[in-house]
Amino acid sequence: MKKALGMIEFKTVASGITATDLMLKTAEVEVVQANPVCPGKYLATIAGELSAVKAAIEAAETRYPAMLIDKFVLGNPHESVQPAICGALEIKNKAAIGILETFTAASAVVAADTAAKTALIELVEIRLAKGMCGKSYVILTGSVSSVTAAIDRAKSGMGDGAFLDSSVIAGPDERLWESIL
Repeated sequence: MKKALGMIEFKTVASGITATDLMLKTAEVEVVQANPVCPGKYLATIAGELSAVKAAIEAAETRYPAMLIDKFVLGNPHESVQPAICGALEIKNKAAIGILETFTAASAVVAADTAAKTALIELVEIRLAKGMCGKSYVILTGSVSSVTAAIDRAKSGMGDGAFLDSSVIAGPDERLWESIL
């Protein structure tokens, strides 16, 4: 069984670190990534069995509701989501490029998971708030129709105010690929 994935996004570093400690003490989860991001926010991504991830995220949300920006729990994340967050994917088929930009890191991860499960695409990168003033984006590739379908479905599933912008580039220049990768 695949591990569940969860994320909390807090307004401050202090509340984020404290909430991460609470999550680790609440349930048997592992920290995938936890760090401050622009503009002074804190992201913590955890993994484990679905019930443990849900309990950990719920504990952090309940304890620090005023500092919570966004969160998610994915019970069965697409296998490319975690490597795309870590920048560890090798792109085999450079085709059309899709870009989906969000106001929160958590919404970008959920959008990437939705996109990867919607159409035959490859995730290129999930950039989480670093150097982005708290915004995030997803880059994906595939046929124009697959990229368009994946982005449209991901946008339709986003919560209020999470979507910022998107674009599909049908025939990207090779030099653009070089700058992305």
